Amino acid sequence: MAGARRLLGGLAAVGVLTAAALLLPIPGPAELRAWASGAGAAGALVLLLAYALLTVAPIPRTVFNLAAGLLLGEALGIAVAVVATAISGCLAFLLARAAGGDLLSRLSRGRRLRAVAERLADGGALAVASLRLIPVLPFAPLSYCCGLSPLRLRPYLTGTVLGSLPGTVAVVVLGDALTGTTPPALVGCYLAFAALGALGLSRVLSSAQRPAPLPARAGE
Repeated sequence: MAGARRLLGGLAAVGVLTAAALLLPIPGPAELRAWASGAGAAGALVLLLAYALLTVAPIPRTVFNLAAGLLLGEALGIAVAVVATAISGCLAFLLARAAGGDLLSRLSRGRRLRAVAERLADGGALAVASLRLIPVLPFAPLSYCCGLSPLRLRPYLTGTVLGSLPGTVAVVVLGDALTGTTPPALVGCYLAFAALGALGLSRVLSSAQRPAPLPARAGE
């Protein structure tokens, strides 16, 4: 009986949500932008706080980057997204450092996270930035790994902002493009900038992390 009641309750909830989606007006991208513009600085602040706090948990940043572009436009959206990324990364880093060994023992069970920890062994902003450029590495778990490593906070934050910037710019611009108010040529320029920035940064990081050749000895 309990199982049947839960099933009926779930079906009723789905029915209510479906009816609401069909009957209630759903605002379009341009209407959402107008609403955010009317909210002023308060709307940007609310989005920044929600972004920074919720992405400490393993919630994808992509949703918030799209929302930043959709609601705030490309310039303010990028600024809010970058600041929120830094705050979120800092909070996750400090929480992981406070949790210490318990969190480390849980994260060390994953093969991918063990590989990340090994790559962070040398430390430094370049190691963090190179890892942030890898799309398949989730933001929050990587922040936890960095917090459990010997990394200091300043190089960690530098690497986080630097490595996250190209992808953040690209997704925020796509969110802004949803409103249809940005010229397609400008959107293409932003996306090309983000792609070239990611490519250039990855090459700089790979060359910087490549070991220097040993000097030749005299007589060789």
